[in-house]
Amino acid sequence: MNMQSKSDSYAAAGVDITAGYKAVELMKKHIARTMVNGSASDIGGFGGLFALDLTGYKNPVLVSGTDGVGTKLKLAFLMDKHDTVGIDCVAMSVNDVICCGAKPLFFLDYIACGKNVPEKIADIVAGIAEGCVQSGCELIGGETAEMPGFYPIDEYDLAGFAVGIVDREKVIDKKSMKAGDVMIALPSSGVHSNGFSLVRKVFDVENCDLKAPVEELGGKSLGETLLTPTRIYVKAMVALFDKVKVKGVSHITGGGFYENMPRSIPEGLGVKIKKSDIKILPIFKLLQKVGNIDERDMFNTFNMGVGMSVVVAKEDADTALEILRANGEDAYIVGEIIESDDKVTLI
Repeated sequence: MNMQSKSDSYAAAGVDITAGYKAVELMKKHIARTMVNGSASDIGGFGGLFALDLTGYKNPVLVSGTDGVGTKLKLAFLMDKHDTVGIDCVAMSVNDVICCGAKPLFFLDYIACGKNVPEKIADIVAGIAEGCVQSGCELIGGETAEMPGFYPIDEYDLAGFAVGIVDREKVIDKKSMKAGDVMIALPSSGVHSNGFSLVRKVFDVENCDLKAPVEELGGKSLGETLLTPTRIYVKAMVALFDKVKVKGVSHITGGGFYENMPRSIPEGLGVKIKKSDIKILPIFKLLQKVGNIDERDMFNTFNMGVGMSVVVAKEDADTALEILRANGEDAYIVGEIIESDDKVTLI
């Protein structure tokens, strides 16, 4: 820790430089958990270094993704629980990166806050580190910005980005998709990190008891259910890429089925899904009931229990399911690729 750097004038303006140093010291043990592959730098420098191992790659391509956690953070503030939203932050980027067929390599975060409380920042970074461990990538750097007068003293924003790698010839090409292929669903863990502006409005979270058990949620509280971290699909998907030709992958985020699934389906084709085949989670049924939300709006806003969709040839479906289930995903067939001008047909 730098004991010489201290500014009373800056502190009087609301920025405590020494708090930043303490936060870095507290987070180092969490960051150390992620350093297993190619890190070549210590936390605290001006840039994050990563030693890129290209063994086995013929024509490597880097793939990047960036995102934040959105207004789900409001739930963290209300519950005063800050050790899981970092998982969300990592998940939103790495789950995008794997849609190209890439394996995530490293992650960097950005935390902006009204007041730097080192213990709170360390909790946030603990979640980020856990997300990196789950996705097999390294946390090689980040930034914490104390911004008094811009953010309330007890609030913060959180974003980050991931970089992955894939051989050019293994980049997922949706042009290989054809009618008769099947779509596999990988279940979500809950609302994940999208649609929370509507969630907060429906449940009036600022004025309800977030810690009370809810019968429709199996006795879990609303706050606990909504803060459930976004599921990270990296390890299961990387295992799948090694064994099966994957023709399309969609990360089901904001915009739900109708916005995300079409992104991995070529022109002239669509997916037909029986609504009865979807394993819809209780939180979505409660949301629709309390908010009196139209069914189409539900499927056009939330993941509805499907966090990721994967398209493979029909003859590869059993093998794909076996691999995904062996890697912790309760995967199941949810739809069929058909010739259609409508990208998503729910029946």
